[in-house]
Amino acid sequence: MNASTRVYDHIFEMLPSEQNPTPLVRLNKLNPSPDFSLFAKLEWLNPFGSVKDRAAWEMLRDLEERGEVHEGRGMVEPTSGNTGLSLAAMASVRGYRTRAVVPNSIPAEKKVLLKLAGADLEVVNDALCPAPGLGDASINLAKSYAKAQREKYVLPNQYENEKNIQAHDRTTGPEIWRQTEGKITHFFASLGTCGTVTGTGRYLKRKNPDIKVIAVQPSEGHDVPGLRNVSQLDVARFFDRQLIDDLVEVDFRLAYPRALELGQREGLFGGPSSGLIYEGARRIIERDRNGLGVMIFPDHVFKYISSMTKHLPDLSDKKTKP
Repeated sequence: MNASTRVYDHIFEMLPSEQNPTPLVRLNKLNPSPDFSLFAKLEWLNPFGSVKDRAAWEMLRDLEERGEVHEGRGMVEPTSGNTGLSLAAMASVRGYRTRAVVPNSIPAEKKVLLKLAGADLEVVNDALCPAPGLGDASINLAKSYAKAQREKYVLPNQYENEKNIQAHDRTTGPEIWRQTEGKITHFFASLGTCGTVTGTGRYLKRKNPDIKVIAVQPSEGHDVPGLRNVSQLDVARFFDRQLIDDLVEVDFRLAYPRALELGQREGLFGGPSSGLIYEGARRIIERDRNGLGVMIFPDHVFKYISSMTKHLPDLSDKKTKP
């Protein structure tokens, strides 16, 4: 691998590290304070398209080292799309299969991408993965496969696997610290499995306890794929409230126009989760005014065209004027 010339011997060398980080890009037009430097960390530039590449690789390497996966035994994972996509793509290259158990509500684009990555797709009638009041159908079904067909499947389990946190402690945190030359004052991330905010936050606070870790959550009843409100975190063991300095709730409907603004005014084509994180960061910046902040932009808007047109119908070709 030669990261300086971006020449790699295989796709796995493209995975991020301190020496080969995903980029930080400064926001210029949408930053509300001239005394606050705000950067987006573009996680869609990971080789398999999202921040979940980090956790997926950490979990997969651990399973391989312990002999839990091989050509005759693959993985089964409950997912809202990105982790399953990363695991399936990596596993396909390594020579074994992945069964992805997903809620029906995930965008159609993600379902197609999962199949393109080689996943055996099983769709469950969940509003979210999982959703309050509907049971933990996706997770429970994946666990049942791993229990009943142990010879065929192992469950990485992003919701409970400590490798999820370690991935960000090992890569995301050190990358940000190095890229900002230790000047970071604010770190912004969303809530899902909470691996990103917890692993990165712990690393950054070890380097400087004064760094503010801000978690941005969607409002109740949201439909932002992959994200959770704190009321939905009972299945995720990695939420550490003591680590988080500010928990900002944003009306989920704002995620979509904010993502549109980021694309049109900054050229940053993040998905709706990026729009939500940006809105949360904007509010904190208006309060604190000074500092240097880094936002995690988890993935690209291309996976969410159907979600974007649902919330912003003027984007639909049916609304295009002659």
